[in-house]
Amino acid sequence: MNGSLKNSRPAVYSVSGLSQEIRDLLEGHFDFVWVEGEISNFRIPSSGHYYMVLKDEKAQIRAVMFRPQTRYLKFVPEDGMNVVVQGRIAVYEPRGEYQLLLDYVEPLGVGALALAFEQLKKKLAGQGLFDESIKKPLPFLPRSIAVITSPTGAAIRDFLKVIQRRFANIEITIVPVKVQGEGAAEEMVEALRTVNSELDADVIVLTRGGGSLEDLWAFNSEELALAIRASRVPVVSAVGHEIDVTISDLVADLRAPTPSAAAELLVAEKESLKTRILDIRDRLFTAVKAGLSGRQENLRFLSKGLRDPRKELARSWMDLDDLHGRLTRVMTLALGARRREAAGEARALALHSPLQRMEGLRQKTDFLRRSLMSLTLKAIKDLGMRVSLARARMKSMSPLAVLKRGYSITRRLPEGWIVRSADEVRKGDRVSVKLAKGEMECSVEKILGQ
Repeated sequence: MNGSLKNSRPAVYSVSGLSQEIRDLLEGHFDFVWVEGEISNFRIPSSGHYYMVLKDEKAQIRAVMFRPQTRYLKFVPEDGMNVVVQGRIAVYEPRGEYQLLLDYVEPLGVGALALAFEQLKKKLAGQGLFDESIKKPLPFLPRSIAVITSPTGAAIRDFLKVIQRRFANIEITIVPVKVQGEGAAEEMVEALRTVNSELDADVIVLTRGGGSLEDLWAFNSEELALAIRASRVPVVSAVGHEIDVTISDLVADLRAPTPSAAAELLVAEKESLKTRILDIRDRLFTAVKAGLSGRQENLRFLSKGLRDPRKELARSWMDLDDLHGRLTRVMTLALGARRREAAGEARALALHSPLQRMEGLRQKTDFLRRSLMSLTLKAIKDLGMRVSLARARMKSMSPLAVLKRGYSITRRLPEGWIVRSADEVRKGDRVSVKLAKGEMECSVEKILGQ
C-alpha cells in the first residue's frame, strides 16, 4: 500500500530545473519570430545595448538588442514608435522572465533610412550646421576646382563637359572616392581633409549622379556633414537629381541640383565674360573721353581770365621795397626816442642813487649794533649778580647748613617719615638720625616730654 502511494507521487522540479525546462520549451518552439508593437521604456545604458518594452493594447514583452546588432541600424528607436522586429525568444533564468533578443528593427509607416535621415537632419539643425550665416561665400571665378567624386561616374563627365564649354582654362583636380556602399562616407571625409591640407583649391565640389535613397546614403553621414562644415575651402554639394536632397546638400555652402548645374553656378561663360569686359571697356573709354573734353574746355575758359604773373610779381617787389623803406624810417625814429628816454631815466637815477642811502643805513646799523652789545653785556652782568645773591640765600637756608651748626634730622623707620614730635614714636621703634657728616640708625629706649 505504501509502495503504491510512493510510486504515484508527481515529479517535483527545482526552481532552476523548471526554468530550464521552460527555456528549452520556448526556445525550441520559437526559433525566429517577427513581432509588431509600440516601443516604450526605451533606454541605452553605458554598455551601448538597447533595452525596451514592446506592447500593444493587451500585452507587453521585454526586448533587448545588443551592441553588435545596433551598429547596423540606420536610426535610433524612440518611445512611441511603432515597429516590426525580428528576434529570438530567450528566458532570463535569474529573474524567471522571458524576453526577445532582437536582430532587426524596422519602423512602421516609414522606411528605416527615411527615419534615420529625419533624425539626423533634426539633430544637425539643432546644432546650427544648416544656418546660412555660417556658410562661406564662393569665389566669382575660381582658378582651381577640386571635384570629389567617382572617376568613372556620369557626374564627373557632365561636370567636365560644362566646364570645357564655359571656361576651358580653369584647373580641375579630381579626387577619386567611392560614392556608394560601405566605406564611401569615410573616403569622402578623408578626401575633404586632403584637399584642405594639400591642394590649393578655391572651391570643392562634392558630387555624384542620381539613385535611390540607399544609393545616396553615404551623403547622409553625420561625419561627412561635420567635415564639410569644418572645411576652410567652400564646398558645393551636387548630389543626385533636383528632387534628391541629402544632408550634404543642407550643410554645404551651396547646393546645386545636379552636377551640370554645379558647373554652371561656379563658372561664368568665357564668351559672356569677354562681351561684358569689352562693353565695360567701351563705356569706360567713352566716359574718359567725355571727361577729358570737358576738362580741356574748362581749362581754355580759365586761361582767358588768367593775367601775366610777371607783372604781378614786379608790382609785389616794388611794394615790398616801399614797405621796407617806410619800416626802416619808423624804426630809426622809434629807436631815437627810446634812447632819449633812457638817458633821462639814467640822470634821474643818478640823482636818487641808493648808494648814499645805503651808506647812511650802514652807519646807523653799526651804532645800533654797538648799543645792543653794551646793553646785552650789562644785562648779563646784572643777572650774574642776582644769581650769586640767590645762591647765597639758598645756601644759608639749606638744611645741610643747619646740620653743620649741630642739629640733626630724625626719620622713623621703615616709613622714612621725619619725626617732629616725641609722640610720633613709641618705645622700641627704629629711627634714622642724619648728622652733618654721616647717618645713624637707633632704637628708641625711652621717650621724654610726651
